[in-house]
Amino acid sequence: MSLSFSRRDFLKGMAVACAMVTAGCAPKRDTQQGPVGTGEADKWVKGVCRYCGTGCGVLAGVKNGKIVAVKGDPDCAVNKGRLCVKGILLPKIIPTKDRVLHPLIKKDGKFVEATWDEALDLMVSKMKEVLASDGPDALGFYGSGQTFAEETYVAQKMMRAGLGTNNIDGNPRTCMASAVAGFITTFGEDEPSGTYADIEEADTFFLIGSNLAEAHPVLFSRLVDRKNSNPDVKIIVCDPRKTRTCDIADHFIQFTPSRDLALMNAMAQVIIADGLTNEGFIERHTEFMKGATDKLTYEEYKTFLQDYTPEKVEAAVGVPAAKIREIAHLFADPKRKTMSMWCMGLNQRTRGVWVNNLVHNLHLLTGKICSPGNSSFSLTGQPSACGSVRETGGLSHLLPAHRMAANAKHREELAKIWGIDPARMPSKPGYHTLAMFKAAVEGKLKFLWVMCTNPGHSLPNLEYYRPGMEKVFMVVSETYHPTRTSELADIVLPAALWMEKEGVYGNGERRTNHIAKAVDPPGEARPDLDVLIEVTKRLGYEELVPFKNTEDVWKEYQKCQEGTAMKLASYDRLRKGHGFTWPVPDDNSPETYIRYARPWDTHVKEDAPDGIEFYGRPNGRAVIWARPQVDAQEMPDSEYPFFLTTGRILEHWHTGTMTFNVPELKNAVPEMYVEIHPEDAARLGIADGDLVDVISRRSTCNLKAKINGRGQPQKGLVYVPFHDPVHERLINRVLLDAFDAGSKQPEYKVCAVNIQKHQG
Repeated sequence: MSLSFSRRDFLKGMAVACAMVTAGCAPKRDTQQGPVGTGEADKWVKGVCRYCGTGCGVLAGVKNGKIVAVKGDPDCAVNKGRLCVKGILLPKIIPTKDRVLHPLIKKDGKFVEATWDEALDLMVSKMKEVLASDGPDALGFYGSGQTFAEETYVAQKMMRAGLGTNNIDGNPRTCMASAVAGFITTFGEDEPSGTYADIEEADTFFLIGSNLAEAHPVLFSRLVDRKNSNPDVKIIVCDPRKTRTCDIADHFIQFTPSRDLALMNAMAQVIIADGLTNEGFIERHTEFMKGATDKLTYEEYKTFLQDYTPEKVEAAVGVPAAKIREIAHLFADPKRKTMSMWCMGLNQRTRGVWVNNLVHNLHLLTGKICSPGNSSFSLTGQPSACGSVRETGGLSHLLPAHRMAANAKHREELAKIWGIDPARMPSKPGYHTLAMFKAAVEGKLKFLWVMCTNPGHSLPNLEYYRPGMEKVFMVVSETYHPTRTSELADIVLPAALWMEKEGVYGNGERRTNHIAKAVDPPGEARPDLDVLIEVTKRLGYEELVPFKNTEDVWKEYQKCQEGTAMKLASYDRLRKGHGFTWPVPDDNSPETYIRYARPWDTHVKEDAPDGIEFYGRPNGRAVIWARPQVDAQEMPDSEYPFFLTTGRILEHWHTGTMTFNVPELKNAVPEMYVEIHPEDAARLGIADGDLVDVISRRSTCNLKAKINGRGQPQKGLVYVPFHDPVHERLINRVLLDAFDAGSKQPEYKVCAVNIQKHQG
């Protein structure tokens, strides 16, 4: 396939992307970049971008059965026609030389082509063999926030109602689990109360643990537009590393890694001590707790905060007391509306749930929530981590529509819909991600089906887990081969990609959006939903999958939403529309802008005080948590004196299986690097471009040094993007695999390393 995409087009796209990350230079709505190859398309098909959790609407241009162009969907409220450079180049992820075109079976250590019947016969016979010899908990399924909602729904039904195990988990466990637990423990329900529309309403933005400019560039462009439209808009950016997002910050707070709990407790202390609270909101809508069953009084919470006055924490946090007071006052100013946004910097931590709670605390203390422009908003990393995992029940402790596997009433509700005996559904939560791959290492997990994700690259402390992936009988449903996971597989099943199939994504603002099929997949590649249904039937559970198409699956899934506050739009409405933020009670109802508040959310009782009710909690009150500062599990010492943190860059996405297939993106950043503070580099005799060893207690990586690059870590901190698949630069080998006890999410953001100039 050929794209009419010149060097001039690419440079124009890159210029727009760069504008999004430069203060005051973001494009206006009427100066959007054009699509690739628009003159070639015979028709345009509606879809959603394949990359991050922003959920940008796209229109795919089709000619002669191929996607030849992509442009932003002007009718999608998320992006209104705007795309980042990765979105512009989406057509180039399709006709790549590493597409899997036929099923592959590993024989004598080498992959050979097989028929679908051969591959599925082997797969199902192995599943039945393990089930008979070792029981259901020796089987596992590892999914993705990139699958369609219908696919994960069928997968979890097959595992729970068919095979009888809750061993289904997915990569959102590694990115969003702490946000989930934070929302649930504070509000009683998962997912944000507001939407992206709050960006255009807020006066103050509190960004923490998020490089919005590179990880969510279209949302960043909306933020830049908001700042340009009103000189009174103020932006606070809190990050241990100076990033491109800091270019538009009015206040850049560079705190000591993992000490943000103390920072936010100090802000809360100032807000209370200086009379900036909304006392009426606190009295009517909140309660105070320090443990699952330990309630506090307001006065006891105030006493707890006395250990976190700005003067007491400034040395540990690395931020002057006066600056902490200044940003606390800006956040809490009753004349201003405040929106907080965060991402992996808070979630990928051993205290990720707690630090999520502390962001919510600031909004609850000030009453800055449940009204336009006032929102505590968790950004999402994958295109359907919310819609395809958190909502459909794609984690080991979850069931569809935010139910819990350990809840007998929830299991009974689903069993009734599915027409099965509730006793068939296991009550014990299955293996979470790291436990699942540890079970493979230990030989407890005998069979694993991996779909649409690359754990052989993405897990932390990789050298411990990869041998388990070789040991377990592993089936990988994948578009590309080899990946760092498919190379370890026993069977590789060729998967249809993106708009080669129909389905639904759910983005970070509760927006459910339909993706139409635009073209047929190449070779013998098939939609994962079709394969899931066929495998379920071959296992003998045909009654569980009476589905002829994706709409059939959706209609059953909608039955699971009855009686919950997570009602989604019908398939017919989704096909015709451009996305709807739930809850959507019926096809005549508008989408819901703000949850927990009337007039937007009809689940709120009409007589609720102030029209606000946190109905996920038994008493309708949100929780303000007393969460103490706890450092990362691994802090620097004399042997490993540096912090290491990891993250994403604009040009690449996740493990690079897509973006490294796009020449323009690969050539822009062909390999990953280690950012080092100039003073640290000078002290160690390291110059820009030198090969550097990044050494932890687990492994060593060799990367080129980048001094004064696009980002700058503070002294004592180094930063490495995690996209690179090359063994020597695969930074996840170095990382610690500690995880949050509440969310089971790994701590990718903080571990201890040493660095030295490479001597090899």
